[in-house]
Amino acid sequence: MPACRNLIFILGDQLSHSISSLEGADPARDVILMCEVAEETTYVRHHRKKIVLILSAMRHFAEELRAEGYEVRYVRLDDANNSGSFTGELERAIKALKPQHLIVTEPGEWRVLDAMRSWETTYKLPVDIRPDGRFLCSHKDFQAWAEGRRELTMEFFYREMRRRTGLLMDGAQPVGGRWNYDAENRKPAKPDLFRPPRPSFPPDSITKEVMDLVDARFPDHMGKAAGFNFPVTRDEAQRAADSFLASFLPQFGETQDAMLKGDPFLNHALLSFSINLGLLDPLALCWAAEREYFEGRAPLNAVEGFIRQIIGWREYVRGVYWLFMPEYARRNYLGSSRPLPSFFWTAETKMACLATVIGETIDNAYAHHIQRLMVTGNFAMLAGLDPHALHEWYLEVYADAFEWVEMPNVIGMSQFADGGLLGSKPYAASGAYISRMSDYCDGCRYDVRKKSGEGACPFNALYWDFLDRNGEKLRGNRRLAQPYATWLRMEEGQRETYRRSAQAFLAKLDAGEVV
Repeated sequence: MPACRNLIFILGDQLSHSISSLEGADPARDVILMCEVAEETTYVRHHRKKIVLILSAMRHFAEELRAEGYEVRYVRLDDANNSGSFTGELERAIKALKPQHLIVTEPGEWRVLDAMRSWETTYKLPVDIRPDGRFLCSHKDFQAWAEGRRELTMEFFYREMRRRTGLLMDGAQPVGGRWNYDAENRKPAKPDLFRPPRPSFPPDSITKEVMDLVDARFPDHMGKAAGFNFPVTRDEAQRAADSFLASFLPQFGETQDAMLKGDPFLNHALLSFSINLGLLDPLALCWAAEREYFEGRAPLNAVEGFIRQIIGWREYVRGVYWLFMPEYARRNYLGSSRPLPSFFWTAETKMACLATVIGETIDNAYAHHIQRLMVTGNFAMLAGLDPHALHEWYLEVYADAFEWVEMPNVIGMSQFADGGLLGSKPYAASGAYISRMSDYCDGCRYDVRKKSGEGACPFNALYWDFLDRNGEKLRGNRRLAQPYATWLRMEEGQRETYRRSAQAFLAKLDAGEVV
């Protein structure tokens, strides 16, 4: 073989044939490096199904590249000479291949980019770090949009992305005359025996081998490899996308905030795994969803809501992450510091909502956005749990969680730890919200209608205690004016009852009692 011209290093979440690092690649002269390394599987204790997903998808992608004629230097996790780190494997490959250049696509995590920037000096080799073209808004474009704004309101960013892409636009105006149909997407759901089945992706020999490896190597990580059913190739991911568009998108909108016991997926897309790994093109997916509306197969509120999650929220949180890292990771505006209780790993709690959501997370490595925001996230904020410990937990347990998307969602949106940079108010709610949007409260050991005292839903007293103890920082928030006015109208005796009830619950939590 001729001397290696370029060593192309592809990361585990860059599994796209159109990734920028492959642009201009020559199979006859370039070598692709892919590696499974211990430091990436254990820097947090990832759910076993998450590790299976990434490693299996990587191995399948490597086989696709080989079928296209590329030489792929693939390092498996259990290879005898595996150094356990990106830098170690890169050094081994450079010594063996002596490439003229190193080509990479920018990573999704700040810590990895920070390491990449030192490679040129370390290895005395030209390093080409290319932009990630899977995103529609570059770091520079987001910085330009954010510059000079008092508030980084996602809605205004989303409208700009609609104009830029032309999605659901009628000239300069939004189709239907409104930009946002979120108000129509907040209905509770009822059990539906006629919900269509989702496509199944039974493990092939490659995935089975990975499952055995993960169970043997990570026995103390959350969950089990058994029952793994995620797409691991672009063809499987496209089947999942086609199924969602045809069978679930029409009902997606109105029930996207709903929660039901025994039906963790409802009408959600379950495509974030594939998008974040690079198996699906997010813009192509949005065009396909738009077509469902224009051809009369899906209502506007559903299609707009789905597109907003991708070109609005997904692009926006990535922009926030890169604009404010690494300082953003340390933010803790409310000064919360309580450790996560053990039930976050066991689901052993008397609170039915948390037991349900965490139990399903243990089983599936998945929970939808309202379960994350308004159940686990809401409880964590009301109870004053450490937002950084919670951030690590989310990164561990959800198969679609990569730091660039997960950290702003937890530190900013869920925990208000950034002081309102990302969300205009804390997403705090009492048990009434969970009762309204789910069936979790039915049969719970706690009574959601009881406001305080023994047997009352803990969310009720915790909600008022949260507002009270954070009043100095939150009372001026215009979106909290009504609840603070209600709090101040209460008799002092009622306020003290809420405080005592909340403190009694938190004391049990701190003592490790089952609550």
